[in-house]
Amino acid sequence: MLVGYARVSKADGSQSLDLQRDALLDAAVSNKHIYEDLASGKKDDRPGLDACLKALRAGDTLVVWKLDRLGRSLTHLVNLIDDLHKRKVGLKVLTGQGASIDTTTASGKLVFGIFAALSEFERELISERTKAGLASARARGRRGGRRHTMTAAKVHLAAAAMGKSDTVVSDLCHELGITRQTLYRYVSPSGALRPDAKKLLKKPRNARPRQD
Repeated sequence: MLVGYARVSKADGSQSLDLQRDALLDAAVSNKHIYEDLASGKKDDRPGLDACLKALRAGDTLVVWKLDRLGRSLTHLVNLIDDLHKRKVGLKVLTGQGASIDTTTASGKLVFGIFAALSEFERELISERTKAGLASARARGRRGGRRHTMTAAKVHLAAAAMGKSDTVVSDLCHELGITRQTLYRYVSPSGALRPDAKKLLKKPRNARPRQD
């Protein structure tokens, strides 16, 4: 199934979604499967994108007008596309710099591999910086790292809530006392448990929770 996503940067009516919506319809995306946001790309709270990601299933293809409509930053875009790849969801970009991305074609599948490599590279860099920071803190007599506030109970609640189509991600994060980044680190948009969640659930119940 084709699922479309469209976004404009202002909600005051100065920009219209019509151009993107028409392009998605021309690409054979059903009107009822188009999700929209009227918000800045840098804004974390994008309910249309959250709903779109939750609706996607293995074998579906996400269709966007331009690549910059999807990610709020390069890091966010790389991680999002890597997540789509892991969920076996395709991506098709209709125009702009990313118009060559169409994972429904053989050559387009190569792009997912590139994004996956970039995502892994970024994780390695973050890991190296974290280790270097902890080593520096220990050298100064401090022990360290931030403590995570994710618990097994919160993981179960988050997974159950994300499995429901009417869940508002920002409300869920507020209720659980976690950030959106922490939520997606443990639970996918469809409610599936990620490796960090599975690792947390295997810990003894008397283990101290960690804080993000």
